[in-house]
Amino acid sequence: MKRPERWNALLDLLTRDGRIDVEEAAAELAVSAATIRRDLDELAQQQMLTRTRGGAVAQNLSYDLPLRYKTARRASEKQRIAAAAARLAEPGSIVGLNGGTTTTEVARAISLRGDLSAPGGGPAVTVVTNALNIASELAVRPQVKIVLTGGVARPQSFELMGPLATGVLGQVSLDLAILGVDALDTVQGATAHHEGEASINHLMAGRADRVVVVADSSKLGRRAFARICALEEIDVLITDTGAGAELVAPYTEAGVQVIRA
Repeated sequence: MKRPERWNALLDLLTRDGRIDVEEAAAELAVSAATIRRDLDELAQQQMLTRTRGGAVAQNLSYDLPLRYKTARRASEKQRIAAAAARLAEPGSIVGLNGGTTTTEVARAISLRGDLSAPGGGPAVTVVTNALNIASELAVRPQVKIVLTGGVARPQSFELMGPLATGVLGQVSLDLAILGVDALDTVQGATAHHEGEASINHLMAGRADRVVVVADSSKLGRRAFARICALEEIDVLITDTGAGAELVAPYTEAGVQVIRA
């Protein structure tokens, strides 16, 4: 198991149990206790948990794992979700993408669509994003026109935030906003761990004719700190097949189209 996968697993254990015991975690992850201690020390240095004698406890109720450590988490599910989301982009459309691992996969899926082409080889779809990594990846795709907001970069997600970002988003209209979220439930709607990201994502949703939330099944029925938008503002939810009928039924009943990829 590679380090990013171990960190994901350890933080999942911390969310589940509220604490981590070194020996128990070592047995569950099939690695040495020394490896777990090193991982916990490094996570504590990044203020993701608090070290204790023999383990660690949660520093707060929700954590925001840096994007570079999220890439291995539920990778196959995210790729299927992304492919389904990319199919919603029509030639000539303007698509908004926020930052995150799932939306990064959406950007890749859009760029690989052979049917998205324009006469003369010009851009066939416009992508508006506040994510530096998405803009960098799509900038070399001639069929995609990239509009990158200004703003101050947040290292955890590579997203640009602040007045410069909101100034650009306030001047554009989107056919489709495809949003990655940290959590989604029927009461609070779509939420994020960071209030600055939630604010930008809220504005992006408000500029779009249709709002699509891409969220794997682990994020459903959960809440994070800051609201992005209410459930009634969401048109489509794309999740994975791990979301059973009982889990997605409340969203369907609320009028959201649910696609399980």
